[in-house]
Amino acid sequence: MKIIDKYILKRYIATFVVMLLLFIPIGIVIDVAEKINKILESDVPFKAVAIYYLDFTVYFANLLFPIFLFLSVIWFTSKLANNTEIIAILSSGISYTRFLRPYLIGATLVSIFALIMGFFLVPKASKGFNDFRYTYLKNNVEVRQNSNVFRQISDDEFIYVSNFNTVSKIAYNFSLEKFEGEKLKYKITAGRLKFNDNDSTYTMFNYQKRTVGELEDILESEVKKDTVFSFDLEDLTPVIYIAETLTLPELNRFIKKERDRGNANINTYLVVLYKKYSLPVTAFILTLIAVAVSSKKRRGGMGVNLAIGIVIAFTFVFFDKIFGTLAEKSSVPPLVAVWLPNIVFGILAFILLRNAKR
Repeated sequence: MKIIDKYILKRYIATFVVMLLLFIPIGIVIDVAEKINKILESDVPFKAVAIYYLDFTVYFANLLFPIFLFLSVIWFTSKLANNTEIIAILSSGISYTRFLRPYLIGATLVSIFALIMGFFLVPKASKGFNDFRYTYLKNNVEVRQNSNVFRQISDDEFIYVSNFNTVSKIAYNFSLEKFEGEKLKYKITAGRLKFNDNDSTYTMFNYQKRTVGELEDILESEVKKDTVFSFDLEDLTPVIYIAETLTLPELNRFIKKERDRGNANINTYLVVLYKKYSLPVTAFILTLIAVAVSSKKRRGGMGVNLAIGIVIAFTFVFFDKIFGTLAEKSSVPPLVAVWLPNIVFGILAFILLRNAKR
């Protein structure tokens, strides 16, 4: 590695770290100002608050690291351009492509770190971050899908509950349907379904079972019936943000399980999975765009470059959020929705770099 590579790479890493150290405390101060009253009202233990802000730091840094990286590259590259250092580098015979090498090395290091964080550390931080918010700051608002839960628990079994109380662990208007092909084999209903912690069984109240026969149906009914089901309690109360709290191996197993069940929310989980891989690629694309935008000395100085960069950065965030929502709520394939912003801005990066070389 030559001196020029070490010089630019050092500036790349140092500016990015400084950007994080500047903005994360600002984010924490804003969050404290917003939540301090609720924290004091809820009498939250200091240890819980300290752990929450540790999780907040990891969660916040991962969420916005592409923007921080983008702005930091624009910042120090604009300084190089304003000091005519880039002109001197290119005038010495170094090509623009060769000039980009330390930027790509820096993007690789940051991307590997972000990939490891996203696979293993961020999910744990996300769990702690969300659990704290909904335990202490949301006035015990449920984060589980407690109403009108419809789930496919196997290839031919479906369950439904109209409501589930997480404290008493009682589900209301429970039904289980068993199919053979497209034909209903039997249906079990109960006014209430209670989970028993001591032996992991269920107690059904006002139990009824209708077995469909060729000539007539067979009806069974009991006031109270204890039984064992193949589904878990979590199937009755799916956590809204569950996918964000799983490490990569756990998320892959979870998605396979939910896909086998035919879960209608599978796209939401796939978006989380694909973003773990697309985020590091985003670092490369935004680095290249930042260099192309800021390597030219402009009239107006660094402010013009930063203004252009901020517009591009927030346009990227806008498209990323829009396509992510489309994948979760519509028929747009999650893989396409997650990677399309990278593809579009990758093309933009290529065009900007080609013009910058000229």
